[in-house]
Amino acid sequence: MGCWRPATWITPSRVPESTATLAGVTRQPRGPFAPGDQVQLTDPKGRKHLVTLGAGRTFHTHRGSLVHDELIGSPDGSVVHSSGGTPYVALRPLLADFTLSMSRGAAVVYPKDAAQIVAMADIFPGARVLEAGAGSGALACWLLRAVGSDGLLVSYERRPDFAEITRVNVERFFGGPHPAWQLRVADLAEIGDRSPDTEPAGSFDRVVLDMLAPWEFTRVAAEALIPGGVLCSYVATVTQLSRIVEATREQGRFDEPTAWESLVRGWHVDGLAVRPEHRMIGHTGFLVTARRLADGVVPPPRRRRPAKGAREEPAEGPGDPAGPDRLRAGLV
Repeated sequence: MGCWRPATWITPSRVPESTATLAGVTRQPRGPFAPGDQVQLTDPKGRKHLVTLGAGRTFHTHRGSLVHDELIGSPDGSVVHSSGGTPYVALRPLLADFTLSMSRGAAVVYPKDAAQIVAMADIFPGARVLEAGAGSGALACWLLRAVGSDGLLVSYERRPDFAEITRVNVERFFGGPHPAWQLRVADLAEIGDRSPDTEPAGSFDRVVLDMLAPWEFTRVAAEALIPGGVLCSYVATVTQLSRIVEATREQGRFDEPTAWESLVRGWHVDGLAVRPEHRMIGHTGFLVTARRLADGVVPPPRRRRPAKGAREEPAEGPGDPAGPDRLRAGLV
């Protein structure tokens, strides 16, 4: 993790003071399309294009062009036609649509996983949330929506290039800097150094880790969380899953962790022709949650018997590495 260095703050873009309010940033746009609005255009085959409207601009596709001025002033949910005659449904994008089409540095957290994080980590209005591994900003958008006007989200990202992509994406979705958000270019380990730029122990209700080696930061997460707080880790592989669960247990300040994944399969419905879609959103990642115990409390021992082979066992004899008892039991 290297020597300590001061955290770098990403300063929000300068906007008029009147617009830098929670009400102005978090309010969902309504009414006719206006210049600067984001619009999602969907063709008859379901292909989606995200554009930002501007007076005098033109959107070009292989099926012709669309003049932005024809959309400006139209109501949400309009149908416009390209110069080639192809109809497009014009709608303001949902957050799920935006996160799948945003500019990317690191891979984004899919909407199905973001929804699981918000629900199972219990991200509530007013929550103080620490996020490590901001990536491209997809999860930050979901978390900021969940914590609401009275909450706080502090996002750590080690790479300055990813942090800049995150800042641009979040400001693009909310229409400006979000006053409830702090983005820091720093290693999460620096929060444990107790510098003036970092928070004291027990400052957060929730900690969300989306990084390559979250098991290295279970101690930091435990110190940052209030008693009863939730640690949520998002990992991609089975080996990462095993390591973060075991590290959470070994930390000694969390209740028994819970691990799972979610799979989403769409259905084709056309009259009596009802069947599963041929394609589905399968494995994207594993989620692990655990509750922070009170200071000085020792987690009770697990009552479930561990599975055979879950832990390495020493050899029973020099001539028989597997051991005769295990051979007779048919374990090797």
